[in-house]
Amino acid sequence: MQTPDFRAVSSAQPMRYPSGEKPDEWTAGDFILTHGNAFLSKMIRFGERLRVHGADRRYTWFNHAALVLDDQGTLAEALATGVVRSHADKYLPNEYVVVAGGASPADVNEVLAFANWVLDTRHRYGRLTIVSIAFTVLTGSKFTFFIDGEFICSGFVARAMERTGAIFSRDPVHITPADLAKYYNALPPLTLSRTSNEGAEPRC
Repeated sequence: MQTPDFRAVSSAQPMRYPSGEKPDEWTAGDFILTHGNAFLSKMIRFGERLRVHGADRRYTWFNHAALVLDDQGTLAEALATGVVRSHADKYLPNEYVVVAGGASPADVNEVLAFANWVLDTRHRYGRLTIVSIAFTVLTGSKFTFFIDGEFICSGFVARAMERTGAIFSRDPVHITPADLAKYYNALPPLTLSRTSNEGAEPRC
């Protein structure tokens, strides 16, 4: 099957927020892209840089993604413990980008229905998916393997965004935070050195 060409989401409206700032109101169906400095976060960015080259390397600043569920900032995100509900305030000490995908109200309802189904059925973190991504990066193979019912953070968000009509150039299982940033025109914060170590550490 032919892989579709890369196409950025023209309706995307990414907004960068410095440490300590947040939107006046969160919007269901948006998603967060952020950055951490723990060992696993660094390994994720290292893996992204093996696959991403040239000007697109700027997107590898991101190593975590989370979906906004309501106007209070409730999140759905895939962490080491599985796909869980959390709150966006835990990322305020970090710099991050909020991406509005320009979805219709009907599409947002589909996104939320999918997210709530994943949460209610207690989907696990996709450790085998990480191995699959590493295998394809190191070998150049297009062979993909994963366990149904498991997600990594960016794969979960990508699956949700498919409900808005987004079409990705690779299987969403292998979509990384850097891929999401490129698809949705989300540039990293201008001051890359100001990432705080005091806030929640994204563990995508």
